[in-house]
Amino acid sequence: MAHGLRPVGLDFVETAPVRLVFTREIAAAPDAVFRALAEDVSGWPQWFSAVTSARATEGGREIRLRGGTRFQESVIAAKAPEVYAYRVDRANTPGARAWAEEWRLAPAGTGTRVRMTFALDGTWLFRAVARLARPGVGRALRAALTALDRRLTGRNPSGPAPV
Repeated sequence: MAHGLRPVGLDFVETAPVRLVFTREIAAAPDAVFRALAEDVSGWPQWFSAVTSARATEGGREIRLRGGTRFQESVIAAKAPEVYAYRVDRANTPGARAWAEEWRLAPAGTGTRVRMTFALDGTWLFRAVARLARPGVGRALRAALTALDRRLTGRNPSGPAPV
């Protein structure tokens, strides 16, 4: 059953008890990456395999993930082409109390350096599981950014793996 999470702002990305931060460079330009993140919400399942459906809503999105996880989100920052961030307002994730995700985009040569931060709070068990999930989340994000880059440029990314 979905439950409400504590509303958080952009500052939570820096202060959350659990922060999972991943960085990768891709060949696509920042403007194109921002449009894919913020404007083509329904296109997310085509490049992010963990996402089975994504639908824009007034001020946010509804997301469904493989395995049945569901989120209702509100956009908390959309400054093209530098930052796109949202918080989770409702989720069916046990133990989650606050959740925000931030995508920071910066020029890197002719491409983009993408820094993605998961900012989380919850029960001690939720926080422990989130920390343990870091390697798998990193792999999923790396695969998603590779697929997004191919979608936007038609070529393989040349950047390093997530940090």
